[in-house]
Amino acid sequence: MPIKRPKHLLIIGGGVFQVPAIKTAKSMGLKVVVTDYNREAEGMLLADYPIEVSTRNINLTVNMAKQFHGSCPLDGVLTVGTDASQTVAAVADALNLPGIPFEVAERATDKIKMRQVLKANGVPIPDFRPIWTLEECQQAVRSMPLPLVSKPCDNMGARGVRKIERLDDLIPAFREAKEASISGKLILEEFMEGPELSLDALVFEDSVHITGVADRIIERAPYFVEVGHTLPSALPEKQQAGAIEVFKQAISALGIDVGAAKGDIKITPDGPKIVEIAARLSGGWMSAYTYPLATGVNLYKAAIQIALGETPAGLEPKTSLVSAERSLFPQPGKILSIRGVEEARKIKGVKEIILMKEAGDMAEEPRSNMGKVGYVITVAKTREEAIRINDLARETLKIEIGATNDLTWDIIRNNARRKFYVACKACTVCDGVECAGKVPGIGGIGTGSAFTENLTALARYQVNLRTIHGVKIPETSVELFGHKLAFPVLAAPITGMETNLAEGMDEREYADAILDGCLECGTLGMVGDGASPKKYLIGLEAIKKRGGLGIPIFKPREYNLDIIKRFKAAEDAGAIAVGIDIDAASFKTMSLKGQAVGPKTIAELQELKSHLKVPFILKGIMNVESALAAIEAGADAIVVSNHGGRVMDHMPGTAEVLPEIANAVGGRIKVLVDGGIREGIDILKMLALGADAVMIGRPVCIAAFGAGQEGVSFYLREKLNELKKAMILTGCGSIGHIDPSVIFRKKGER
Repeated sequence: MPIKRPKHLLIIGGGVFQVPAIKTAKSMGLKVVVTDYNREAEGMLLADYPIEVSTRNINLTVNMAKQFHGSCPLDGVLTVGTDASQTVAAVADALNLPGIPFEVAERATDKIKMRQVLKANGVPIPDFRPIWTLEECQQAVRSMPLPLVSKPCDNMGARGVRKIERLDDLIPAFREAKEASISGKLILEEFMEGPELSLDALVFEDSVHITGVADRIIERAPYFVEVGHTLPSALPEKQQAGAIEVFKQAISALGIDVGAAKGDIKITPDGPKIVEIAARLSGGWMSAYTYPLATGVNLYKAAIQIALGETPAGLEPKTSLVSAERSLFPQPGKILSIRGVEEARKIKGVKEIILMKEAGDMAEEPRSNMGKVGYVITVAKTREEAIRINDLARETLKIEIGATNDLTWDIIRNNARRKFYVACKACTVCDGVECAGKVPGIGGIGTGSAFTENLTALARYQVNLRTIHGVKIPETSVELFGHKLAFPVLAAPITGMETNLAEGMDEREYADAILDGCLECGTLGMVGDGASPKKYLIGLEAIKKRGGLGIPIFKPREYNLDIIKRFKAAEDAGAIAVGIDIDAASFKTMSLKGQAVGPKTIAELQELKSHLKVPFILKGIMNVESALAAIEAGADAIVVSNHGGRVMDHMPGTAEVLPEIANAVGGRIKVLVDGGIREGIDILKMLALGADAVMIGRPVCIAAFGAGQEGVSFYLREKLNELKKAMILTGCGSIGHIDPSVIFRKKGER
């Protein structure tokens, strides 16, 4: 008799929220294939067959699923806890597996298409307007009474969702939504008053089976942060019945005829209205714990059976209990300790305490449903008792939050590593070896030699020890662009959180951390530019909020008019200087998004300079010829930079070319430099080689990801202290005293 082949299930997403579904599938005797961007994700480690691919990369996921299916047939595909229903649908269609059509999944993911379909089918929804530009947003406000809500049309977890109570809120809300949107498309809609319900359903055999109706608790205005659920709902049966009917109407209108569906529904004075619909089970821990604890029904098992083409059994509630889920929100800061966990778990009725962070991590002020410290889930016979037990458990948990001075670089680096996923390993030594050729990410292009050469070029220089002198407290301040800086170190411009850095931070959060961290240390941060046509506005808004104390660096767009527009916006924001990173002249990502870039002639640069009233910086100078051309073009400063080795392979390190460039410039303009600067002694070397100031990129980025503003401040203070120590040990009483005499090349080095 032939051996029966075990069925194989593909689960899209391998993060912590997918783990219960993966465990359920394995308990059913299934072989589990898991796809995720992060090969170290917990679900990937549990999988029988992990496949490293982003849940958002539909085409690649389909191709890899086809390859796997060719040698080992897949029997079903699903996702839980993540908006990957389009990817699921595409795989199901390609492999002829049970599932909804791709266009249905698209309608259940794209909030604009969702609302258009629901409206056309008479399903109650809030008044809304599709938005692309700020101008469209401003026009829509004229026809829609406040308060309103702005949100991206294609993200989850309340990312970028914000209430607009007055006109002053409009621009920041628009920009937050824009930044969180994958496509750039937004929705502006009426704010709905009233309690909110969370509903789940399983759809099969032409029927919709409602599996739970929970009260959804939303707080932290102007944001919409889900702080908990209580199941079952305490609302009157009539209101629940109305919400269920509207939910079913929405499921039918969207065309969800098999699989799972979840709905967030507001009970407004005008009746129930749809907030969101998704073609999946509820995210977070609702499906894993809250619903099963209250009803005794394993929703994951049922959803898996449907995905395999089977009819689920046992959907009738086995228990009639109340389950309460609440999130842990300590004060923002570094978590020093979490105590009382075991004591809290021993409390009768406490079913789960799930910690998402640990000592050493940073607790953040929540703006969405992401980044919570943890969850407490309780169950009891009554609603009051379930909530009381939950309150008691959270009181028993003692989360100690420390001050900035409790930070260490190891803590910062470990925090950053988790946020970066595979975009950066936050290595002990940031030398470009592990990330060579990994662009996007923050590695070096090709062999990575241009990245690593930055460090080796600096390492060719040694430092003269000089300790017979009277320098005890060196003066580190310098003047740059009319401003006094505490020391000659600036944060280099970095952007592309979504495209390059695994969305570990959003652009706004990153810009705020960089600028505030630099200002706290008495220096300046730079903000970047990107392929998104409006991305530069995020940095400019951050600069404006800080009185102009920041420097934007723009991409060398093909048309000068596009750059001039950005220059004008920068000056309106009060920026003390502006620049162009002309070494980004070949960025493919720019061209792919209709933002073509290219090199600039001296005449073109002169034209750009003529439109500026503030100092003009040209970044990406690597030889004397280019430096002299920059002077002729009217630049007030240059940055000796090979773009961190990210634009071209086999380039020299910046420390190699800096002395010749500095000598040729001869003090006519300011000379800045970046590339491979990691320690205070590296700063000293670059200043001795002729730089007026240095810029640091990757380490500052790691610091921002690891601990936000506090991380940036911590890192810069460390570098300042290291620089002071190096100056004392070389007899340099001020920055002006640092000259070539303090360093020399290693013997035998060219």
